[in-house]
Amino acid sequence: MPRLEPGMARIRVKDLRLRTYIGIKEEEILNKQDVLINLTVLYPAVDAVRDNVIDQALNYRTLTKAIIHHVEENRFALLERLTQEILDLVMGYPSVHYAEVEVDKPHALRFAESVSITLAAHRQS
Repeated sequence: MPRLEPGMARIRVKDLRLRTYIGIKEEEILNKQDVLINLTVLYPAVDAVRDNVIDQALNYRTLTKAIIHHVEENRFALLERLTQEILDLVMGYPSVHYAEVEVDKPHALRFAESVSITLAAHRQS
């Protein structure tokens, strides 16, 4: 993860629990399962800090609602695909300079709490 530079803000959305169709086995295709999403976003916040105006900030509520809609309204065979689609959605916001998305699938393995995939992207300067 890039270092937090002056003027940049780091937004973290922690443990966003959603339900979606995820997997390749018949029971996974037929039944929604929980996924746990963690998101880190870096964006320039100088104007938002100075003026205290939401239009100059990255609205994490709007961003999270878009993620919720996308995840709950689609089907995914692989965690990699789900994670990439969330990352693409986040990077679609022009002010985002860097994003990292981790998606956990609880109880995907018999003796593990969860399995997760993490992907990251940054905007070229």
